[in-house]
Amino acid sequence: MTATDTPTAPPSPTPPRQGPAGRAAAFVRNTWRGLTSMRTALVLLFLLALAAIPGALLPQRSLNAGKVDEYIAARPTLGPLMDRLELFDVFGSFWFTAIYVLLFVSLIGCILPRCTEYYRALRTRPVPAPRNLSRLPHHLEATVDGTPEEVLARVRGQLRGWRIAERGDEPGARRGARDGELTLSAEKGYLREAGNLLFHLALVGLLAAVAVGKLFGYEGQRILVADGEEFCTSSPAAFDSFRAGNTLDGTGLTPMCIRVKDFSADYLDNGQAEMFTSNIDYQAGADLATNTWREAQLKVNHPLRVGSDRVYLQGHGFAPSFTVTWPDGETRTEKLQWRPDDATTFLSSGAMRFDPPGGMYPDADERRRNQIAIEGLFAPTAVFHGNLLSSGYPALTDPAVAIDIYKGDTGLDTGTPQSLFSLNGELINQGRLVKQDRVNLYAGESVTLADGTQIRFDGATDFVNLQVSHDPAQTWVLLSAVTMMAGLLVSLVIKRRRIWVRVYPAGTVADGERRTVVELGGLARTDQAGWGDEFERLTGRLLGDDTTARAKAAQEKKA
Repeated sequence: MTATDTPTAPPSPTPPRQGPAGRAAAFVRNTWRGLTSMRTALVLLFLLALAAIPGALLPQRSLNAGKVDEYIAARPTLGPLMDRLELFDVFGSFWFTAIYVLLFVSLIGCILPRCTEYYRALRTRPVPAPRNLSRLPHHLEATVDGTPEEVLARVRGQLRGWRIAERGDEPGARRGARDGELTLSAEKGYLREAGNLLFHLALVGLLAAVAVGKLFGYEGQRILVADGEEFCTSSPAAFDSFRAGNTLDGTGLTPMCIRVKDFSADYLDNGQAEMFTSNIDYQAGADLATNTWREAQLKVNHPLRVGSDRVYLQGHGFAPSFTVTWPDGETRTEKLQWRPDDATTFLSSGAMRFDPPGGMYPDADERRRNQIAIEGLFAPTAVFHGNLLSSGYPALTDPAVAIDIYKGDTGLDTGTPQSLFSLNGELINQGRLVKQDRVNLYAGESVTLADGTQIRFDGATDFVNLQVSHDPAQTWVLLSAVTMMAGLLVSLVIKRRRIWVRVYPAGTVADGERRTVVELGGLARTDQAGWGDEFERLTGRLLGDDTTARAKAAQEKKA
């Protein structure tokens, strides 16, 4: 090699290329880390709240399929597209379920490592005192009587409830420590992280309990006239509307029987409802075998609770009663709920269909031609403007109806579903139902048709709308919610803080007494609000108020 030659550095080794398996493993690992980060959990929680908005703004098929059909029919272009996106079944849609499951997985993957770290922190000694305590946000130095051991013993006695670790001349002590120097490290506020973890664990429990309730629970609504009418929850067919959980097929319902005795409503002078109350009898469990009825009272937001079932009083209305007397003296009386169209005055609309008594018309076609139908309005407190009926008050004080009376084929024998609150307009247009009269009737009044058939308005009775909800996880939902609030309160109130004490000899005075220099430093691990006042109170308790005041004055003068 000549003088001009320069040695060449060996080429740096190139990292080996990852194979497909390695790249796949790295992708899965990075995806898992991103999914289980707290930032992702917060984003998913926000998305879950955002995804629930359409469920509150749009009609849901599980609650009212009729309104969903009307909504889609009114929007022939946008409606079917929204239906394909499952916007009318938000809480059972694939995208809402995906967000829910991802949030569940993210929270679990985020919390478990934090629980492990918290367990390790509980088993770890408080960290040693920093070399320079004066750099901490809170610091105080004073000289007191006594040896370092005596002073440290007094300090330790004042720090009850703190996790304490003492260090002295053991191996690993601070480099450059003074002769006879002792330190004490104390920490407090570990419950803050415990409250934080408890909050998130309870949130996971809440999500799991809600999911269990949706899988194994059900809800059913039933309208009952408040004159002793009863029903039993033995089958979905017993309900007017029913929504079963994803794992239920309609069998295995919790047996319960309910009988509505009466209903009362309290109104203000302006007609605004103040309270609804219904007295009921019910049977559940062993009562069904012994035919024992128990009394209960339902109010708004005060349901009947039986095991995992709750019976809510959701609403009320009126069920007018009519009696039809045919020319041969045969009678039929029916009482049926009518739909409240005005929530303030309870002006209601509805329809009724009467089939002649058996044997009156041997021929089936003749019997269908002599069916009676009624359609119109009902007012609990009648107010007439000419012949137009309206209601002046929601209470049942002066009931009246304005009805159209039809005769002919009401469609009862066709098997075709019909509206409970209106007649089939096609039957009227086809002439199969012919209007006979239009009248206004008070309770007890009647009208006679041309063929001698008499229709009498008998009055009205309150009806109640009951909802039976079965949720086997409702207790766990409550416990999870309470635990969440407790954990949140602990994490907000408790502060994580540390304090260090360093003591070393200050020398010997003339009379032979020992003096010790005490250095104190404090640091809040979280928000420092309020920690300064607590540090001052703590130093006053450790050193005495007079010593602390002199040390603060000297420290301020030096500064």
